[in-house]
Amino acid sequence: MPQTVLLAEDDRAIRHALERALTLEGYEVTAVADGVEALAQAHRTSPDVLLLDVMMPGIDGLQVCRVLRAEGDRTPILMLTALVETADRIAGLDAGADDYVVKPFDVEEVFARLRALLRRTLPVPTGAGAPTGATAAAPTAAEPGREPQISDRQVEAAGLRMDLQARRAWRGKRELELTRTEFELLELLARNAGIVLDHSTIYDRIWGYDFGPGSKNLAVYVGYLRRKLDEPGAPQLIHTVRGVGYVLRED
Repeated sequence: MPQTVLLAEDDRAIRHALERALTLEGYEVTAVADGVEALAQAHRTSPDVLLLDVMMPGIDGLQVCRVLRAEGDRTPILMLTALVETADRIAGLDAGADDYVVKPFDVEEVFARLRALLRRTLPVPTGAGAPTGATAAAPTAAEPGREPQISDRQVEAAGLRMDLQARRAWRGKRELELTRTEFELLELLARNAGIVLDHSTIYDRIWGYDFGPGSKNLAVYVGYLRRKLDEPGAPQLIHTVRGVGYVLRED
């Protein structure tokens, strides 16, 4: 069965071009012109992924995203935006989007980001010793300075606890509200706590595609994840190694 894409874009030329390109790529596409239609269609058909333009008349892409997330809809959302400022991109992540592409874009980049989002929606096999249907308990706190503790169900590192099946994360006793991409990024850093991961490795593991040295995508996500992780008086967990990448450690 082809994977289904709900495309919402008010620019007719861009909408038709994307619809054609996605169809040729093998997706089943429903294309609409505004946010009202996008919400109605999302409620009717439950697409595999949404591709939303930010700037649409009436209900814009950010509002569509907020409504769906408030309803508990976790369908992956890729935003299309002409806004290039970091604050504008953060607004999209704040609304619950999983990723974004800046206009003008290369359609191959759109395909790569869609593939990465859809890969992360595949079911996670139940780990050994984890009965199907069992409710996962919050993992116990990791001791600072310990090596990462990793199992099929959880990861503990640098005072963080992550339940991989329930897709929940805590710093100490505080639960973190993370988007899908933020969770994946934090899991990658926690699994490799104390190890510097270069930009290319992170791009490949999280997005499945290296968007090159000019991309700000990773820096935006790291900055947003830091905002959710950092606490007054507590050590910073994600550190930048200039010119190389990022490392998770508790100094």
